[in-house]
Amino acid sequence: MKLKKSLFSLLMMMCVAPAIAGWQYDGYYIDDSYYTDDGTKFVIGFRGGLSWANAKIHNEIGNLYGYYYVNETTGDVISAMAWEAAGSPAGYLSAGYGDLSTLPAKENFSKWAFTAGGSIGFTIPYHPNWRLEAGYDHIAETDYNRIPLFDGDLNVSGGDVEGVVNVSSSGATSTVSTDIISAMAYYDFFDGNQKPLNTLIPYFGLGIGYATSKTTLKLADIYGDLSTDSDLQNYGTPDADGVIQFMPPSDKSKYPSSENVAGIAALGVSYGITKYTFLDFGARVIYIPKITWNLVNADASQHREWFSAKNMIYSNFTVGLRFEF
Repeated sequence: MKLKKSLFSLLMMMCVAPAIAGWQYDGYYIDDSYYTDDGTKFVIGFRGGLSWANAKIHNEIGNLYGYYYVNETTGDVISAMAWEAAGSPAGYLSAGYGDLSTLPAKENFSKWAFTAGGSIGFTIPYHPNWRLEAGYDHIAETDYNRIPLFDGDLNVSGGDVEGVVNVSSSGATSTVSTDIISAMAYYDFFDGNQKPLNTLIPYFGLGIGYATSKTTLKLADIYGDLSTDSDLQNYGTPDADGVIQFMPPSDKSKYPSSENVAGIAALGVSYGITKYTFLDFGARVIYIPKITWNLVNADASQHREWFSAKNMIYSNFTVGLRFEF
């Protein structure tokens, strides 16, 4: 948190100090009363739109073993707890133990969300095509709900069946939202000292950001293969059948956040309505290395990584207003 505040303060100083120093940007006079303007402007912008998030979901649970049975006729696989709850029916072979940390996610992350943001900055003296801006973007909360969460081939041993069986494990109800503080450099494609009016002006930008992603997770042992693990019993209470009812905290702020350095690229066009006001149609791609979802107990005294979104790409498509004074 201290790093986040320090970075934000630094970015604000980068933009505000030069702007205050030359708020009017009246230029100056040289010999023979010739007037010149260095092209510097104070820039402030606001934007909003949609964000498309896409990432590969990875299993992060660590070593966790389940015991399974295989139906001799159908080949269906059930956990030992489910087999016992059904009355230990005949026609099943013991498949043995398998490490659930090796199971892949059933589906990757792909979601739309709302996004909004703003920025302040300035154009560089004598190089008005370049803008330096400090920005903030919020990508609204969206969900990732999957049953099963993990599904795939599992190597088993120690039973009557040796080799690989297909296993489904757990269900998840989860959310994620992301806030990004950024420092950006933009280049506007136009000639002269003043941006033209009633003209589409293309631009591109590159920058770096500090991203904080807030996640929540409510886990369900749908298949009964988690409830025999002694560590997981610290995260909930077994019901009458021995299945753990996971009880996460109701306060979302108690969940750990994922904090990353983000890479940002932007592309768009602006349209001058007046000398000082521009419509902005932009797209920016934000790369975040890893966002983690944690299993958390009711009082948030314990947490354990459960899954992650690696190489998260947010593609933001926004419409906004930019003012240059």
